Amino acid sequence: MLKTNVGYSILNDSFENGIEVANKTINGLSNPKVALLYSSSVCDHEKLIQGFKSIRNIPIIGCTSSDAIIVQDGIINSETGFSGAIAFDDETLKVGIAGMQKDNDARLTGRQVAIEAIRNANTDIRPSYFYMISSPTEEEEYLKGIQDIIGRVPMFGGSSASNNMDNTYKIYCNDKIFSEGCAVAFFYTDRDFETEFTGAYHETNRKGVVTKVENKRKLVEIDGEMALKKYSEYRGINIDNLKDNALCNITITNPFGVKDSMDNITVINHPITGNSDYSINFSNNLVEGTCINMLDSTIDEFVKSTSDAVNIINTKLNNNVSGYLLIHNAFRKDGIKDRMLEVYNELKNSCGNIPFIMIFSSSEFGYHEHSANVCGSLMLSFTGFEK
Repeated sequence: MLKTNVGYSILNDSFENGIEVANKTINGLSNPKVALLYSSSVCDHEKLIQGFKSIRNIPIIGCTSSDAIIVQDGIINSETGFSGAIAFDDETLKVGIAGMQKDNDARLTGRQVAIEAIRNANTDIRPSYFYMISSPTEEEEYLKGIQDIIGRVPMFGGSSASNNMDNTYKIYCNDKIFSEGCAVAFFYTDRDFETEFTGAYHETNRKGVVTKVENKRKLVEIDGEMALKKYSEYRGINIDNLKDNALCNITITNPFGVKDSMDNITVINHPITGNSDYSINFSNNLVEGTCINMLDSTIDEFVKSTSDAVNIINTKLNNNVSGYLLIHNAFRKDGIKDRMLEVYNELKNSCGNIPFIMIFSSSEFGYHEHSANVCGSLMLSFTGFEK
């Protein structure tokens, strides 16, 4: 039977923080195979991991979470640092982890990480599921590299984030700590891992064809018109109010979505900055010739979407759940603002007494039914693990 447990700490000293989170996380587990560890960007991550491993020397993979984490006991944050972890224990479970700083080419880095993870699992076969962390740039290229090696295996995960959504984000894999790169955990198991990957937005009739893109993430034109002007028309907002970083918050409830060819998933792409030339910088890659749809949601729906996603997982696993890893977009959290306590209450109602940890990421990874593995933003990548 697969068992999970979650621990956390807000101790100021990073080494002692690591000790406390390790003691809480492995409590009740006889042979934990891996720990997914998350922390504030202000922690001393080297000391945090040293503290954890001084209690139990098990494989550790993780990253920084924006501002907080949420667990059974509530919303965990601290200006001087916080951490939280979920550990997995199952006699038949095999896990291989690997991580690497980007070495010039993100796709090549993904390949190297996948090869090392298979080697570290002491096997030569592809995993049942894989978890990916990356820096919030080139997520798609890391994913391509991993899939060059293992093919299309169901994935879940998210990119690292920092307290102020600046460049202080970190990824860690055992004793490796870096900013730009990726890390994976390959899970070999006969248990079901179910991921609900969703934005929970509504489609609108405001859509157009991507007619010009630069450097994969700068949208220059929609239907041959300047992208920022087009968004201004869609929303009825003065274009001067959409310049620079102002666009980021304005678009949280009204981003763009791209549908897959089988109509199984709409991947959300967040407009981040409005440029002086009326182009828009996005959180994820764009492709010329594809249709994008401006989406719509409300803060009420953001709050409710968290419990809805957990309930879908519960149904898929017949309520036979050992634990949850809930990856929630950080900008989406910023839109919810002071109503995050409502999110916690939604999670408590849906998760019951089952261990869970929610982290806040820059972008999210997953799939839906027959879709490909994809990277999006402003989304939820919620995963439940069968007992």
